[in-house]
Order: sequence, then structure tokens, then C-alpha cells
Amino acid sequence: MNARILLSSFILFAVVTAYAQPEKKSIPKNWFLLDPQTDSVQGVSAEKAYSTLLQGQPSKTILVAVIDSGIDIDHEDLKSVIWTNEKEIAGNGVDDDKNGYIDDVHGWNFIGGKDGNVNADTYELTREYMRMEKKFAALDTTRLTKKLATEFAAFKTIKIKYEKLKAKNEQQYSLYSNMYRNVRQSVDTIKARLKTDTLTPELVKNFESNDPRLLFAKGFILNMYKNSGDDADIETFISQVKEGVDYYEVIVKYGYNRDFDSRQIVGDNYADLYERGYGNNDVEGPDPTHGTHVAGIIGADRKNDIGIKGIADNVKIMPIRAVPNGDERDKDIANAIIYAVDNGAKIINMSFGKSFSPEKEAVDRAVRYAATKGVLLIHAAGNDGSNIDMDKNFPTKKFLNGKEAKNWIEVGASAWGANDEFVGSFSNYGKKMVALFAPGVDVYSTVPNNQYKNESGTSMASPSTTGVAALLWSYFPDLTMEQVKDILLKSTRKFDNLKVLKPGSKDVILFSELSSTGGVVNAFEAVKMARGTKRRSTEN
Repeated sequence: MNARILLSSFILFAVVTAYAQPEKKSIPKNWFLLDPQTDSVQGVSAEKAYSTLLQGQPSKTILVAVIDSGIDIDHEDLKSVIWTNEKEIAGNGVDDDKNGYIDDVHGWNFIGGKDGNVNADTYELTREYMRMEKKFAALDTTRLTKKLATEFAAFKTIKIKYEKLKAKNEQQYSLYSNMYRNVRQSVDTIKARLKTDTLTPELVKNFESNDPRLLFAKGFILNMYKNSGDDADIETFISQVKEGVDYYEVIVKYGYNRDFDSRQIVGDNYADLYERGYGNNDVEGPDPTHGTHVAGIIGADRKNDIGIKGIADNVKIMPIRAVPNGDERDKDIANAIIYAVDNGAKIINMSFGKSFSPEKEAVDRAVRYAATKGVLLIHAAGNDGSNIDMDKNFPTKKFLNGKEAKNWIEVGASAWGANDEFVGSFSNYGKKMVALFAPGVDVYSTVPNNQYKNESGTSMASPSTTGVAALLWSYFPDLTMEQVKDILLKSTRKFDNLKVLKPGSKDVILFSELSSTGGVVNAFEAVKMARGTKRRSTEN
């Protein structure tokens, strides 16, 4: 659930007052590629690295797996960088490379089956509530062992949280639905009465009626014009409200729906956590918006002179679909990691997260496996404005035994400016759990059907870091995974005594206290450090 792109427009107050907000500072669409000193925005300095340190230098293609909602592999800015499994013959219905996955020409989909794909799914909170409810329904809760008593107490807490969130989102869905229906109907009626397809402030001011609903609509529209100017578009507002309806409809119908079971579509034996081979080869899925945006940040074609430029200039993207519109499942994530490793990925981007991980053992095993193969995992810290040193955000670098994965980088979201514009207000943080920050606010990237748009979230910050990692490794292919990680962390750009607004709060905090490095990922500094590492290695 945390993996979803920040949906602030779906908060009623924000929608109603959106037109009254001051216009944001104008920034370049490619700000995340730019340099703090040269360009006065807090980007990753990729362009500076290319122009001053890497011109004419050889590089090696780095394979990056993107575990996400799916990717539009035919996008004009991505099709040249999508990985192709050369050992597989497309469409012959045979597992040519004997890896357990039939016709996996461009990757794999772990949330699909022979008859279709999972789009929406339940939240892990819902699934955990159902699991524990079933368990304790068969027990005498007045006579429990100490261990079971502790678990029962946790169940009661989960039950309260589930019921509270379910009710809250049902209320929001009802509110948005009623608002959309009333405003849509009122505006359409005013247009019909005025015999016009387009409303203007003058037309609305001159509109007369004794109908209270129409008078309310008139006042509402005039207030919008007053706050935003005479060129405001009521249809834009209505479309935003409709997005809110659609957003909460999915939450109510699927996220907190105890009767919905997506595994009927997948057709696997979910109880078997180490089952392989299920799914299908549709790496796009029903809604690849999120994954397509992530992929573009990492490696959108830098040579085709259209759209945008990704961070890494010699990369292949391996699409792995495992994240639904809801919470991903541990079994699918574990299998996605293993698939990426077995098929040659050097880096895995993971822009998703949730607050429960009941089958964490399987994910831990996959993370350890990736480490033995020298594969770097880069994960989004989440969008709850929380300190994840204390609050849970899975998957996590901490194993069940308390030890930590050595191949893991957790990423928070930074913005383009300074002070209150320096950190994403939604970003999770943590001095122990979050390694660094990276651009994640208003990042312009690819979306399906050859389109582009700004999105915000740690889901964007993670691929910003992944892109820098891929850039670094492609120009310095002899580096080990440990060295790449070490360089990324040590080369972060620091900001001495910089005070920022703490995410999720109005309090002020030192930026250095939000992550273990206290810095923002920086390609220019990373390349400089890697050159020094290579030089010392040659001298020795």
C-alpha cells in the first residue's frame, strides 16, 4: 500500500482548496538529473558526471530488475532498454532456457494466471486480521499460553485498526461519491440551462435559479473562480473528484474486503511459500503506470532525443510484475527477487512496501540469496511521514534473527529546493533504517501510451538511487556489490546544519538526522570516488 504514488489530491480538503494554493516554484522537468551547484536544484548530478567525468569512457550494460506493477515495454522511451531473454523463443509455449518460466521473453508476472491478471488486491492488514481471527476462533481465549496471550493481544490491536481504517475509507468513498454526483449533476444542469458547453465566471454570475442545489453549485463554482482566477476549469476539478471516487472505490471493494481472494486468478498453492513456476509472462498487466514511471527514472533512452533522459545510459530493464493495486504478497516478492538474481540482474529496484510481513522468512531467504550472488537491493522507505526506526515498513533490511542484509539500501524522498522544500513531506525516515535520500518530489518520467508526467513518492526516490547505482557500476564494472553500496553511501552530498521540516510534522529537524548518511545520492561524487578506488586498485 505504501508503494502507491502519493495521492494527496485525494484528500478532500486538498481537492477543495487546490485552486487556492500558491503556484509552485518553476523548476526544470529534468531537475532530478541536475546539479546543486551548477543548476541550483538538488538533483543527482548525473548530467554533470557525464559531461565532466565520463565523456568518451567505456561502459558495460548493467541489468536492473524492476519489481513493480508492470511496465509498458512498448513505450517510445523504454522499448530500446527493455531486457530480452535471448535464451527464450517467444510464443512457442516451451520453457526453452529451463528456468521454470515458459516464454519469459521480457520478464515475468507473479500476480497473473492462465486466465488473466490480478489488478487490485487486499491489504496485508486485512489478510493478517483474517488469519488471526480464524486462528483464535478455534481456541479458548480465556485459557491461553503466555505466547498465545501475547499474540491474542496483537490480534485485538489489529482488529481495531482494521475496523477503524475500513470505516474511515468507506466514509471517504461515500463522501467523494456524493460530492461527485451532486457537483457533476449541478454543473451539467447549469450548462443545459445556459445552453453552453463551457462555463465562464460571467455566465455563472448571471445564472438565476430558485433551486437550492443549483444555487449551491453556483456559489461553489464562483468560489473556485475567486480562489484561482477566471481561467480556472471546473471540469478539471470534477475530474480530480472522480479520481478520488475511483481511488476509494478500489480500497473499499478490494483493500478491506475479506471476501476477495486474488489467488483464484493466480492459481498457485499459496500455502507453499517456495513454490515456483506460477504466474504468466504478461509483464505489463492491467495498470503499468507506476512501474513505467519507475523504469523511466532509471533508464529512459538518453539517445533518442524524445521524452526524457533516464539516469543510467547503459542499462537494460527487466520487468517483474509482483505489486498489485493493494499490498504485495511475501511469496511473490521472494520469487521475484530470486527470478531477478537467477536471470542476471545486478540491481533490483523495489518501490513498494507494507506494514505487515507474515511470510517474511521467505523474503529473508531471497534477500540472502541475492547477497550471495552480489546483487544490490534498493528499496523505497514508504510514504507515511513516519520514523521507520520505530514503525514497520516491509520488506526491510532486518532479518527475523535481528541481523541486517549487507546488500540493501533504503531510500527516502528529497525535493528540489531548500528547507521546507528539501524533503518530501510524505517521506518516511530513520537514522538507522534509511540510508540516504534521493529525488522523489515532482519527478517527471514515463507513463503508459508514450506519455509523461510528474509523480511524487519514495517510489521515485528509490529508482533515482538505482539509476545512480547502475550508472556507477556500468562505468566501473569491476566493482563488487559491497563497493558499489559503500561508494553510494559515502559519496552522498551532505548539508551541514541544514534544518528542514520533519516529514509528517511541522517540527524542524536537522536533515542529517533523517538517515544514516545524512545525505542525498550524488552521481558526480560517486564517480569521483570510484575513480579513486580504481586508481588505488591499479597502483596496488
